Amino acid sequence: MNTPVNTLEAYRRRTVVFSSAGKWLYPLFELEAFLRKTRTPRASLCVHDKVIGKAAALLLARLGIRRVLADVLSQSGRQVLDAHGIRYRAGEVVERISCQTEEMLLEVSDVEEAHRLVLARIEALRPGSVIQPPPELRQPPSSGPA
Repeated sequence: MNTPVNTLEAYRRRTVVFSSAGKWLYPLFELEAFLRKTRTPRASLCVHDKVIGKAAALLLARLGIRRVLADVLSQSGRQVLDAHGIRYRAGEVVERISCQTEEMLLEVSDVEEAHRLVLARIEALRPGSVIQPPPELRQPPSSGPA
């Protein structure tokens, strides 16, 4: 049996307080739910993520995370971290990450707008997802065939 490898871990004083083996941006939403539930001081955390592109960087900034470690960090993700005063260390910095979400957020700098757009993408990819977008981005129920 294979043990899942964590893709995201949050540390507080060198102790793992949260981990996820999820894919894409889902671990950041899981971290958000954990932080809301536990009221863990966000500024005291260091988050280690395997890949941080612009979307992940914007979501981390929105969460109030002040320190991050990345195995791979994109240039646009780096720019977001710099703009928000987030300290970081990366194993490798790459020009870009081949990801539709990174492309979608190319011109976005507002963390709340990025959050709304990612939630809308989640809904588009997985209707019925437990992560619901804000009401203004939800599709109205279909009234059936005309």
